[in-house]
Amino acid sequence: MAARVEAASMGGGVEIDEEESDERGSMWDLDQKLDQSMDEEAGRLRNMYREKKFSALLLLQLSFQSLGVVYGDLGTSPLYVFYNTFPHGIKDPEDIIGALSLIIYSLTLIPLLKYVFVVCKANDNGQGGTFALYSLLCRHAKVKTIQNQHRTDEELTTYSRTTFHEHSFAAKTKRWLEKHTSRKTALLGLVLVGTCMVIGDGILTPAISVLSAAGGLRVNLPHISNGVVVFVAVVILVSLFSVQHYGTDRVGWLFAPIVFLWFLSIASIGIYNIWKHDTSVLKAFSPVYIYRYFKRGGRDRWTSLGGIMLSITGIEALFADLSHFPVSAVQIAFTVIVFPCLLLAYSGQAAYIRRHPDHVADAFYRSIPGSVYWPMFIIATAAAIVASQATISATFSLVKQALAHGCFPRVKVVHTSRKFLGQIYVPDINWILMILCIAVTAGFKNQSQIGNAYGTAVVIVMLVTTLLMTLIMILVWRCHWVLVLIFTILSLVVECTYFSAMLFKIDQGGWVPLVIAAAFLLIMSVWHYGTLKRYEFEMHSKVSMAWIVGLGPSLGLVRVPGVGLVYTELASGVPHIFSHFITNLPAIHSVVVFVCVKNLPVYTVPEEERFLVKRIGPKNFHMFRCVARYGYRDLHKKDDDFEKRLFESLFLYVRLESMMEGGCSDSDEYSICGSQQQLKDTLGNGNENENLATFDTFDSIESITPVKRVSHTVTASSQMSGGVDELEFINRCRDAGVVHIMGNTVVRARREARFYKKIAIDYVYAFLRKICREHSAIYNVPQESLLNVGQIFYV
Repeated sequence: MAARVEAASMGGGVEIDEEESDERGSMWDLDQKLDQSMDEEAGRLRNMYREKKFSALLLLQLSFQSLGVVYGDLGTSPLYVFYNTFPHGIKDPEDIIGALSLIIYSLTLIPLLKYVFVVCKANDNGQGGTFALYSLLCRHAKVKTIQNQHRTDEELTTYSRTTFHEHSFAAKTKRWLEKHTSRKTALLGLVLVGTCMVIGDGILTPAISVLSAAGGLRVNLPHISNGVVVFVAVVILVSLFSVQHYGTDRVGWLFAPIVFLWFLSIASIGIYNIWKHDTSVLKAFSPVYIYRYFKRGGRDRWTSLGGIMLSITGIEALFADLSHFPVSAVQIAFTVIVFPCLLLAYSGQAAYIRRHPDHVADAFYRSIPGSVYWPMFIIATAAAIVASQATISATFSLVKQALAHGCFPRVKVVHTSRKFLGQIYVPDINWILMILCIAVTAGFKNQSQIGNAYGTAVVIVMLVTTLLMTLIMILVWRCHWVLVLIFTILSLVVECTYFSAMLFKIDQGGWVPLVIAAAFLLIMSVWHYGTLKRYEFEMHSKVSMAWIVGLGPSLGLVRVPGVGLVYTELASGVPHIFSHFITNLPAIHSVVVFVCVKNLPVYTVPEEERFLVKRIGPKNFHMFRCVARYGYRDLHKKDDDFEKRLFESLFLYVRLESMMEGGCSDSDEYSICGSQQQLKDTLGNGNENENLATFDTFDSIESITPVKRVSHTVTASSQMSGGVDELEFINRCRDAGVVHIMGNTVVRARREARFYKKIAIDYVYAFLRKICREHSAIYNVPQESLLNVGQIFYV
């Protein structure tokens, strides 16, 4: 019988059953828990709201910062568009409305719809540019001309790719591309053409932007000659290129405020001019006036498209500089600030020109109210410098990407920021750009011819991007062929129309980017051809492991103390340079490591996945292979750091190998162990029965996968005993000295080769090899421990 509990309450007594009390108590506890959980949920929601609010604020901040890096070039186009559209004056005032309508819809179709909302999404983990698109294609199809990739590389965390059905349209396109070498070569050639045109933009953008900005002096100071304007522009350009080695990290915080102030200024002046001069220009938002513009006929109206196209210049720099900011930030900045400000600026200039058609040559500066003329001149000059900086930085990035793909001679690359790997400086390219930029500025002396050259380069880059995007939509995005067809046709119709107009201006300055691009294309093509032939020679002349095993543990020579790092381009097999070395010298080091530094079509390789290590031959040979993998954005560390990481990976491999059953056979076949993190996890779990990696002797180059051992359980001490001895041996050899052995291969054309091949190999490639940096300088190898092995082969 339950006990009764008496309770006094407000002058009366209440009897409560103990079971009822327990039930009510539990209900009270439940209510408390519910209240507590509701408070926790409310707190979580508040935190989520704060995080979303913070992320929104961060996104707005990044959008603001992107103005200075991404949109400087596109934003300074109002300086010279109307002058290049009507270089011979305005014959009909209605042409101004038609030209403005063309500008409005060009900005809408190309930068807004195509680039900002479509092309920018085709980035390679945030990296933009033609080579970023090429890297995406290389991961989804075997289109690289130098086939040095293996399925082990596909296991990288950054090696993202999609798979598709065997009978899909994407699979058919993939097989079509991979079927013939000529198609792979044509695809690479297309990428090189686009890259060379962007390099041409790096020359022409500073020239036209700075010269147009400096032209404001002549408007308010009529007595100044054109020669003085050109001199001022050259001084600004020399100063701009001279400070490139400092990088943009120190002054980059100024870029966004300058460009933001520029956009606000041109938008305000545009509103002022529309209100004061002619509000009827707003009817240009109707596409009917484009039809009327061309209906009036005449070649001048068609060729004026070359000037109108300058309103969309800067889109190639927009895509190449994409790595600094998320795509959403770039999209917000364009739709909220850039696009409306540019529309207002062009509409204001059109309104002013409608009232003063004879001022079209200096439409931008003439339309500025007199009270703010000089402040606006200073802002325009600063914005032109920022726009030039963005294009120069994009050129540096593309050169580094081309260098990683074996398509550019080895040049020095300096990373100017510890926080941003994308901020680099290439001294050789910087001074070449400066010389060519000054030559263009001083040679043409006016905006019209430079504008024609600039437009030719831009339209070719746009066509290249369209063709690459077609393949991206098929192979990477796996879009339906109807969508691909719609995108390709619409893009080509617009861009081919502009291209046809630029053909009329080839003889009026449009030949300049073609000559510049042809020179760089020749250099890049010859260099890539020589690199390809060197790799093919290494592949065909590599030595079989049977020959090495037949020499015995001493390799038929004296094994002297020390470690020999033999650099090679092969990720499998013994390179010809090694047999050449031991054939001509009577000694080799006690420990030999074949080092292969390989660039992959990924933007970066994580540090823990950088090195792959394996053993070559029996243990008593003490021969290993180390493959160091880099992405096209990665920084090659100094020699001390590289060597340290290499030996750490080697020691880790030996320790892991000693914990496993069996040994290595005398076969030439082998396996390369996987990521260092996986090895560390294996070594760190303390259980010798589980998560142990097995080694085979097949040349599969596969990552080691954890497996469970079924039998032959041994103690950790017995497993490690052999490994400790070898570790001590390698350490003693390392203390004795490390020698870097590199091949100095000379490529020559065969005697029966055609004359153009002899010119390309014996003269052009030989000259480039002579002036470019050596591998030892790229890898920061100390000269006192460098040993070059020379050899000649004929192609």
